Formats: sequence, C-alpha cells, structure tokens
Amino acid sequence: MSDKLIHINDEQFEAEVIKSDKPVLVDFWAPWCGPCRMVGSYLEDLAEELPNVKFVKVDIDENSANAAKYGVMSIPNLVLFKNGEIINRQVGALPKNELKALIENSLN
Repeated sequence: MSDKLIHINDEQFEAEVIKSDKPVLVDFWAPWCGPCRMVGSYLEDLAEELPNVKFVKVDIDENSANAAKYGVMSIPNLVLFKNGEIINRQVGALPKNELKALIENSLN
C-alpha cells in the first residue's frame, strides 16, 4: 500500500483535511464494500501520480461522525476538499482514468 494514502479517524479529520495546505480527496469507505476496495487500489496509484493532492481514507463503520456531517449515504463516496471546502463529490465507483480526470478537472 502506498504511504501516500493515509487512513484517518474522526478526530484527525479537521487537521488532515479541513486545515490541509493542499487539496484533499477523502474516500469514505468500508472494508465490506467491494466497489470501495476496487476504488481504493486506484487511489493508491493516483496518490503516487498526483503528488499535489493528499489522499485520505475514512472507514465509515469506525468513524461515522464525519460521514454523517458530510451527508455520506452511499459508498464509495469520494469528496474533494480545497481550502476546507467541498469542491467536488463522486458517489460510486469510477474507472481509474475517470477518477484522475475528475480530480484534475476540479482543481483546474
């Protein structure tokens, strides 16, 4: 697993996401979710390919507060933050190239 893909809990969310000095893609996921595991492997690759973006994973079973705060009803749920604000969201799995395009287009 990439060391650029960080697993965080609810207590770390503000420091790692809201106060981050670079854009953050948050992957709200759960271990029992097949599409989440597929997307997770794509995010490991993208964390290497897009060094200007921080990638974090939040297990919604163990950390439900921020999932509830940000309206996560279905997973995988990818939320892109910039300067502490949501700039894009993707619910459901996408192919890796489409995820990369979504991130890049959101930041340009």
